[in-house]
Amino acid sequence: MNSTQLNAAPGSTISLIGAQQNDLLRALSREDLTALFGDLELVTLPADKHLFDFGDQVEYSYFPTNAIVSLQYVMEDGASTEIAVVGSEGVVGVALYPAERASYSAVVQCAGYGYRLRTDVLREAFYSGGPLAQLLMRYTSAMFAQLAQSVAGSRHTSIEQKLCRWLLERLDRSTSNELKVTQEMIANMLGVRRESITGAAGKLSEEGLIAYRRGCVTVLDRDLMERRAGSCYQAARSGAATAMRYAA
Repeated sequence: MNSTQLNAAPGSTISLIGAQQNDLLRALSREDLTALFGDLELVTLPADKHLFDFGDQVEYSYFPTNAIVSLQYVMEDGASTEIAVVGSEGVVGVALYPAERASYSAVVQCAGYGYRLRTDVLREAFYSGGPLAQLLMRYTSAMFAQLAQSVAGSRHTSIEQKLCRWLLERLDRSTSNELKVTQEMIANMLGVRRESITGAAGKLSEEGLIAYRRGCVTVLDRDLMERRAGSCYQAARSGAATAMRYAA
């Protein structure tokens, strides 16, 4: 067996290098990460897959590597509004109490891979203290910063600023400057009319910030887009970076 690999389950192998594509797992020492290997499972995360829905009992926590997961609050009429987004920097589905029910839905927005861990295993590791518990607390702080800025941004920014921030949040978690999204998807996640997104995207395209073709947005000028996104995006990014500054 290669020194960078351990058996996770009969017939499957998890690579240390693969697991370390997730920032939280990479921040663990080799010894601490190895201790989780018997319970970590590499899984495919296809687009539109619901990892869990509002009200579900959360059975697994997911550590994305190259997938992007949208956390959505579902309204009484069935409409969904995005409250946060998670990529390789974090984890989805932390349930710190037995039989805890999900307060939001988690939907894969950009397909990829991730590692899943039973929530009871993660819960035990959290309450035993140690590096993983510290990392989860730092990450929770980062998530609160993202949620706070999302609330502020939804009330005090223009449609163009909302669109710029939405695209940048995915760009931060993507390996390229091309995003496979539709205007209808963006409108649903931002809770605005599709016509509003069409108008805002058209203006950004005219100004050379993005190129848009059906189902695909390419960011051409990131620096200008960051300036257009405004202070909410910068504050959320800075807060997350501060909260996720891991101890060596």
